[in-house]
Amino acid sequence: MSRIGLKPIPKPAGVKYTMNGNIVAVEGPKGKVNALLPAGIRLVEKDNTIIAERDNDSQKAIHGLARSLVFNAVEGVTNGWKKDLDIVGIGYRAEMKGKEMVVFTLGYSHPIEFPLPTGIEVAIDPKQTHLTVSGIDKQKVGQVAADMRSLRKPDPYKNKGVRYSDEKLKKKVGKTGSK
Repeated sequence: MSRIGLKPIPKPAGVKYTMNGNIVAVEGPKGKVNALLPAGIRLVEKDNTIIAERDNDSQKAIHGLARSLVFNAVEGVTNGWKKDLDIVGIGYRAEMKGKEMVVFTLGYSHPIEFPLPTGIEVAIDPKQTHLTVSGIDKQKVGQVAADMRSLRKPDPYKNKGVRYSDEKLKKKVGKTGSK
């Protein structure tokens, strides 16, 4: 029995969804998001909530996935999604170049220009060491944040680099001198 798949999705005021084959288009105050629904799953609206129902038990494995995809779309068009990144290291920083380009200085011989995809916004604090990636598509926000982190992953010995704000790092002990 899928516990996640059985949970109802609250439908806030101002949110509309339409089914077009396997694609669910969710429209809300922040914009419009499309979610791909697996075959055999249908959406039913009851008492201002959306319930994902499966045709038979062969879709049992993807029932929770389908519910989560629709929930992420509804949450994205109402509140949006965001990921926080911290840049740690002397001289490491990020700055905006226009509206759709972030320039990172991460200790390499050259600055790294990172173009932003459509629908993604980045806010940088005045110290230029904290970024907030936000948007309405959860998958796209997470992918952009992961791509930014991969530009300079945290070093296990000095903990320098780009990391998520809630990420816990374990610092490794370096070599000890022999006598």
